[in-house]
Amino acid sequence: MQDVARAALAISGRSREIELQRALPPDVADGLADAGLYRLLLPQVLGGHEAPPASFYLAIEQLACTDAAAAWCCFISCTSSVLAAYLPEASAQTLFAGKPRLKMAGVFAPRGRAVPAEHRGRAGYKVSGRWTWGSGTRNADLVSAGCLVMGADGQHQLMADGTPRVLSVLLERHQVNLLDNWDAFGLCGTGSGEFDVRDAFVPQEHCAQASTKPLGSRATVQDAVARADASLQAARCYLLASVEAAWQAAQRSEPVPLEARRHLRQAATHAVQTSAEVVTRVYTLGGGGAVFAASPLQRALRNVQVATQHMMVNDATWELTGRLLLGVPTQTQML
Repeated sequence: MQDVARAALAISGRSREIELQRALPPDVADGLADAGLYRLLLPQVLGGHEAPPASFYLAIEQLACTDAAAAWCCFISCTSSVLAAYLPEASAQTLFAGKPRLKMAGVFAPRGRAVPAEHRGRAGYKVSGRWTWGSGTRNADLVSAGCLVMGADGQHQLMADGTPRVLSVLLERHQVNLLDNWDAFGLCGTGSGEFDVRDAFVPQEHCAQASTKPLGSRATVQDAVARADASLQAARCYLLASVEAAWQAAQRSEPVPLEARRHLRQAATHAVQTSAEVVTRVYTLGGGGAVFAASPLQRALRNVQVATQHMMVNDATWELTGRLLLGVPTQTQML
């Protein structure tokens, strides 16, 4: 942890500079590498620390207290370097051993396509694709990327259980085109823009098998979506019933009863706030892709949060309607 403290001290006061550059300056990244912070999870046989998970967490936590972007880039590099443990030993030695300043970056999500190919007698894959959240790629020497394996017929290769075959491929920095499009609300200095690759050859020994499931096939997502739908439908039914009751009362010559007006206001507030909770839950399930302006989830989140601030459906409604439910004297002009 002393190395972490020294590395943190060395970048103290540079957070503003890091944010303005939208990536770690090279000397900052090199300093973190020299402190061994990019090798925390690399196997020991390759010159890494092979740190236990708790030690890794504490190191990243300590660094984050000084600069979140530096901590994030170290975190991404370290977790990406775990791929070394799944490569053939000879390839892992060639790529990682004896390189204390080596920096990794990577995206596990299979946004690329890997087509079996040969190059100068070596078996491997032609890789193309575009990946988001390329944190740390501006300082990286090696970049891993998730790919779906495609057959010669253009169809996905499938595993025995019918799921798509997925590879994590290891690309050299010169094979990767970095896109300068990281302009985010937070973690500004992580350089987490997109990157693309076009027909890059990756030897088979620089790839590791992985697996993936569509978001909708995950039990946790299925559970959450069902609960969200039930909550939304219940709130909708209450709102429609209250609107209908108030409308029927309004057809008569007497004023709309106070109880009907209370239900109307209460149901509207409940519907808006339940909608906000549902959208927030689904947005969270959407993962990293949901944060970008092009995502309908991100747009829905912004819109619904603004709606919750309207005076007719904000939290003040609960006190007003609660007083009526308890029979406490209440000003009802706003109902």
